[in-house]
Amino acid sequence: MEHEAHAPHAHHEAAAAGTWAMAVQATLHCLTGCAIGEVLGMVIGTAFGWGNVPTLILAIILAFFFGYALTLRGVLKAGVDIRTALKVALAADTLSIAVMELVDNGVIVLWPGAMDAGLGDPLFWSVLAIALAVAFVLTTPVNKWMIGRGKGHAVVHQYH
Repeated sequence: MEHEAHAPHAHHEAAAAGTWAMAVQATLHCLTGCAIGEVLGMVIGTAFGWGNVPTLILAIILAFFFGYALTLRGVLKAGVDIRTALKVALAADTLSIAVMELVDNGVIVLWPGAMDAGLGDPLFWSVLAIALAVAFVLTTPVNKWMIGRGKGHAVVHQYH
């Protein structure tokens, strides 16, 4: 009987102990989609010689697209209808992607010469990698906060 009384408490402690791990996993998932969109947007904009603003807009749109697409793929695999899957993806990823994009693009815009670097310039790739790393570090606590409140990727986990 005593074991049963402690079981919910032990389960709660295990869930709380795993929140940083869950947050890191959620942020890595977000980073993957954001990085695909970000790199593709920067490459397309740079290759076509677009200005900084159109290139950033394309990169942000593609980051959201690929971020949502990765979540949709997993939720749809669980047999969920498209409408529900879209709601889950929007609820799970919007804040995470928004923070990641704000930080990531902020680093790129503020880094001297980064927006003018071409695809063949190591500065382009190194600043992009640094920006994504900084965005990961600053977005992980956001995901931990959301997961701790049953939001964000906590919603997605019920479909896996």
